[in-house]
Amino acid sequence: MISCAVIPNAQPLQEQTELTRFTLVEYHMGIDARLVVYATNKQVVDKACEAAFKRIAQLDDIMSDYRPKSELMRFCAQPKGTAVKISDDLFRVFERSQTISRRSGGAFDITVGPVVQLWRRARKEGKLPDPALIVAARKLVGDQKLTLDAKTHTAMLAMDGMKLDLGGIAKGYASDEALKVLRKNGIKIALIEMGGDLVLGDSPPNSKGWTVRVPNDKSKELTLHNCAISSSGDTEQFVVIDGKRYSHVVDPKTGQGLTKRVQASIIARDGFTTDPISTALTLLDKRGRARLMRWYPSSKTFIKIASEDGPH
Repeated sequence: MISCAVIPNAQPLQEQTELTRFTLVEYHMGIDARLVVYATNKQVVDKACEAAFKRIAQLDDIMSDYRPKSELMRFCAQPKGTAVKISDDLFRVFERSQTISRRSGGAFDITVGPVVQLWRRARKEGKLPDPALIVAARKLVGDQKLTLDAKTHTAMLAMDGMKLDLGGIAKGYASDEALKVLRKNGIKIALIEMGGDLVLGDSPPNSKGWTVRVPNDKSKELTLHNCAISSSGDTEQFVVIDGKRYSHVVDPKTGQGLTKRVQASIIARDGFTTDPISTALTLLDKRGRARLMRWYPSSKTFIKIASEDGPH
């Protein structure tokens, strides 16, 4: 993921309004989670942000694929064909993931975990994954191999060895949930940043919105509020092996790390939408992107591809 730049209001806010700007950062989900809020006093901020960070940490405990005891990993460890009752949060994320997988033609697929693990090792070792291992891992990939039952609130994996990777959706969902917690605690003017995902509340004082700079077009500044913007690409996470650059984004269909140097940003109503779709956009061709975005007509995208067909 790549980060959007948030440009702070340079005006002396204390002289204009009783609200003061506060920024708090904690480490969650493998990154610095940043909350920028406006409130009347620090006591309000401390209480609200503590609750928001606690909610993010709770979701990390549920959805992490690094923690062996997370709910996600315990679910993946169950034998094939075992229907497991799962939490509301995990079921909601599984359900949304399958929807986007089908709408994107499989470009976004949380069952890609076995392949992602091979590429994580490749980035550490600086060596391409064994092609035979890629072939074996791809046999475990496919959203149809994850069965959900809304009536019993259960999920089931079709094959032993399957691993689910929520890295392309969990942060967006967590950011939305953090904003909900802040609002419940009286803070409506807020920004949550988690890697390449920004979720925005009401506009800061004396402004029409938060000023955000799109990472794949640094000349473009947007004024946004009550929405989300996510960006994906290989600007920060990639590996160069034998002179070729491979992104951390893995194509579920080929099992290969992305090599076409694409960056995608999308603005939509929430991070639960923008986070996974920004990932899918990096993997689709021009026609595929257009087909996916027909499901989200009110959204806006910014695509830049360095080695394919340029920005459009």
